[in-house]
Amino acid sequence: MPNLKVVNMQGKEVGDITLSDTIFGAEVNGPVLHAAVRAYLLNQRQGTQSTLTRAEVSGGGRKPWRQKGTGRARHGSTRNPQWTHGGVALGPKPRSYRVSINKKVRRIALFSALSSKVEAGDFIVVDAIKTEEYKTKTMVEMLKALGAEGKALVVLPEADSKVVKSCANIQGVKTALYNAINAYDILNCGKLIIALDAVKKIEEVYA
Repeated sequence: MPNLKVVNMQGKEVGDITLSDTIFGAEVNGPVLHAAVRAYLLNQRQGTQSTLTRAEVSGGGRKPWRQKGTGRARHGSTRNPQWTHGGVALGPKPRSYRVSINKKVRRIALFSALSSKVEAGDFIVVDAIKTEEYKTKTMVEMLKALGAEGKALVVLPEADSKVVKSCANIQGVKTALYNAINAYDILNCGKLIIALDAVKKIEEVYA
């Protein structure tokens, strides 16, 4: 079972914790992670992009010139794709990019992502993540003390508007509740900073 030290917001060691082998010591499954990340990114797409076809562009009802005898190419409308102000041939239309994956696959991907962070040493357990006021400086100092000044994911055990809003202005830092984390966000961050209570709740939910 993985054994990690627990630190406070100043980066000082205050204890240790033994993590669940099932969740934080699982074998990293590359193909499943790829499927989960692909599904997540595709599901972020709105699919509302659209272009006008020749039938939808206004005008062009009159034949520009007679069929024969002018020496020019025959045309039936000035809204054909080859004309300026014409319609778009084979352009995008609104569609759904939705991809669904099984619940078991999502769970395996989550365990793989968490385990990869633990294995890489990028999994930081903090005894408590909190602030008494809305202050970005407090969270910046915490990240600096923990050595997580780049991209970071801060996982909380419960909603805390002061922490969330204090992190909101820090570039590359994202906050999430323990029950809303996903494989993409975990892999996309440099350091995963998680509150001790959030670790316990994750183990309760997925044990």
